[in-house]
Amino acid sequence: MSTSARRVETFGTTIFTEINMLAQQYDAVNLGQGKPDFDAPRNVIGQLVEALQAGRYNQYAPGPGTTALRQAVADHAARFYDMDIDAARGVIVTAGATEGVLSAILGLTDPGDEVIVIEPFYDSYVPDIIMANAVPVYVPLHPPTWSLDPDELRSAFSKKTRALLLNTPHNPSGRVFSREELTLIAELCIEHDVTVICDEVYEHLTFAPARHLPIATLPGMFERTVTVSSSGKAFSATGWKIGWVYGPPHLVEGAARAHQFVTFAVHHPTQEAVAYALNLPDAYYEELRTMYAVKRDLLLSALTNAGLKCSVPEGTYFIMANYEDVFDGTPLEFTRYLIKEIGVACIPPESFYSQAHAHIGHGYARFSFCKSDDMLQQAQERLTRLRG
Repeated sequence: MSTSARRVETFGTTIFTEINMLAQQYDAVNLGQGKPDFDAPRNVIGQLVEALQAGRYNQYAPGPGTTALRQAVADHAARFYDMDIDAARGVIVTAGATEGVLSAILGLTDPGDEVIVIEPFYDSYVPDIIMANAVPVYVPLHPPTWSLDPDELRSAFSKKTRALLLNTPHNPSGRVFSREELTLIAELCIEHDVTVICDEVYEHLTFAPARHLPIATLPGMFERTVTVSSSGKAFSATGWKIGWVYGPPHLVEGAARAHQFVTFAVHHPTQEAVAYALNLPDAYYEELRTMYAVKRDLLLSALTNAGLKCSVPEGTYFIMANYEDVFDGTPLEFTRYLIKEIGVACIPPESFYSQAHAHIGHGYARFSFCKSDDMLQQAQERLTRLRG
């Protein structure tokens, strides 16, 4: 009898599918998936419309990405991080950061290699590693400060370690890794000759005094780091699925070889619009952070007034909240209760951990604040029922 492959037998339906269906069924305010309920900037959308109508961009884009977008990615890295990126050989455009991470893992690890993953993690990371026939090795962040244990990190490295998958600013904890933490990671990667695949999709969503520091800018790290990012978070356009991988050509080439057989090329007109967007003035990025700081404070107030304990996120648009003072049960049980009885949806973090470390996320749920102020105020009104 024909069956599915063993490499996918542990892959269930994502928690996001279940939560979105439940939220719709119970008409809950959905603070689960990190999907803004407001649109991309009108001038950026205008650039997409113009590209669609130009008659030059409706066929296959070049596999590595359009010249305009690859140059914009390189210019962006130079502008914000003083990095010198070869636009022609050091950048590829991918179908979102999710595909960028997959292509990087496929192109930079071999079967049997170990890949260090920091928990809690974005839910595609481990399936990506498994599909590459590599082996995930887990290092947890510890609540409520979501900090690394240096000894646990050191012990994760071995002769088999090929790569470390890093995400900063970090989803779901909201941490922005400090220079000291990144220096420790860098020193260990240099000592053990390990490549870093760094997911930086929330690079522009940080809150003072935290600042995003790309690990590729630390001494000795550019030559061993590929950086993954995308347009979805910075421009409120998650549906466009335009991402990129950049770094030294000898590493980007590995990701590019995989990318050409994963998606080959991504949506051509949208690449032109994103190239325009990346060149928006500094004021745009400053206004983005200001807008999200207001939304963060709205949701923090709503959660704390409802009796939940929260650490203030330094970045991203997520809050990890401890619900143990108002509910006794697992995160999934709390999430289902919150949707059905309170009318607010969140995400339980069980799927963001290995089985051995799932207990670390007990008592926590992830809430998203990339929502309109009206929706966040609706959530605040409903969450007051928790105290009752």
